Amino acid sequence: MGLAGVLLGLALLVWLAFRGWTVLLLAPAAALLAAAFAGEPLLAHWTQTFMGSAAQFLAQFFPLFLMGALFGKLMEDSGSVSAIARWMTERLGTGRALLAVVLAGALVTYGGVSLFVAFFVLAPMAEALFRTAAIPRRLMPAAIALGTSTFTMSALPGTPAIQNAIPMPFFGTTPFAAPGLGVIASAIMLGFGLWWLGRAAAAAQRRGEGFGDAAAVPVDAAAEDPLVRERATTAHTFDPAEIHHSQQSETPPTIVLAALPLAVVVAVNLLMSFVVLPRMDTAFLAEPRWGATSLSAVGGVWSVAVALTAAIVALLLLTGRRLPNLRQSMDAGANAAVLPAFSVASLVGFGAVVAALPAFALVRGWVLGIEGGPLVSLAVATNVLSALTGSASGGLTIALDALGPTYMQLAAQHGIEPALLHRVAVIGAGTLDSLPHNGAVVTLLAVCGSTHAKSYLDIVMVGIVGALIALVAVILLGGVLGSF
Repeated sequence: MGLAGVLLGLALLVWLAFRGWTVLLLAPAAALLAAAFAGEPLLAHWTQTFMGSAAQFLAQFFPLFLMGALFGKLMEDSGSVSAIARWMTERLGTGRALLAVVLAGALVTYGGVSLFVAFFVLAPMAEALFRTAAIPRRLMPAAIALGTSTFTMSALPGTPAIQNAIPMPFFGTTPFAAPGLGVIASAIMLGFGLWWLGRAAAAAQRRGEGFGDAAAVPVDAAAEDPLVRERATTAHTFDPAEIHHSQQSETPPTIVLAALPLAVVVAVNLLMSFVVLPRMDTAFLAEPRWGATSLSAVGGVWSVAVALTAAIVALLLLTGRRLPNLRQSMDAGANAAVLPAFSVASLVGFGAVVAALPAFALVRGWVLGIEGGPLVSLAVATNVLSALTGSASGGLTIALDALGPTYMQLAAQHGIEPALLHRVAVIGAGTLDSLPHNGAVVTLLAVCGSTHAKSYLDIVMVGIVGALIALVAVILLGGVLGSF
């Protein structure tokens, strides 16, 4: 009965979330349903297990949600994201429209701009380029996804994406965990994705398909769609409803001023991880007043939070005068962080209740019994949970909350470095999370004016197949050569 309750609760969560119901209500309801089938105390699980785990997630990661959303909003309203996209378009031209869209997306998201901010800026740019180059509209979502939602989210060393931050407290790693393997995985995802998109565009050209419907991209409609909003806020760190709750600059900055804050994110993140924090005396963290923790548990989050804060300061100094209304932009950025953070925290609370039930021992035994060793079972666990929740961050946190200490023990027994666990877990979470119910997929299709029927196959190829190939390569290389 206990396992049946877990499966029923999970099915209810997935089905109703796909239909647009808020996870803030669904997650505790599904958790209590699972607990009821197991004969466990409901109120105790709600207030102690569920809320305790959700609160812990917020305590660890809300600074990253907040600073990431604020930085993305300020970059958008200052015109910096548009300036970067336009510069990339001018340099590469319509003859390399696919590459221009992919690289523009990669540049802004690796620099810390929120995924959904990138969607809403890149879609009009991609529409203009694809129409001129006679590339079908249906390839727009896959091109944007390749640049924003694959290697810069899960593989490229130092990425400030929340998914890359989640394993750090569990494994004591930095944002630059396994940099060599991350670069190899990034090259595989990018290379495979560009090959597939180029092949699809060439085939369409031979058929004389052309761009198709010339109607404007319905960006505003997507931002205001409540169904899109509910799905989107469980997938990434920005609430689409805040996109238009501020004013944007009519005079974008030069490309140098626009790109400098992105460089600050990468540079400060690197300095904090390898220079500043290792030289600090952090023995005080062991005291109860600071949670009896250690630098290895909080250092990664500190590095990313300081990097984003420094980038915000740099942006305000360089382009702040271009913001029509600074208070509105900062309010919208801060508000945009709240619903995604609480939505993912609710998913984490659901996972904590499930992990506390006696029936979870069967699930744990199945996962750890998968042939191929700890790296393979970790990849399967993060893949499956991210797929079911439709959220890479939610699935990854649930997996590591339940099994993180176990994997650290297995890693010690098998001589596996924590950095390798980190990179496998993050890439694994960023593969099957892109199933049809994923909020980023739903939002991207709406913003691009396309549908699952027209565009989802290409999203699968660049977002799932390419990532799975990279994941296999990382596991094989890491298993033979270790972390590098």
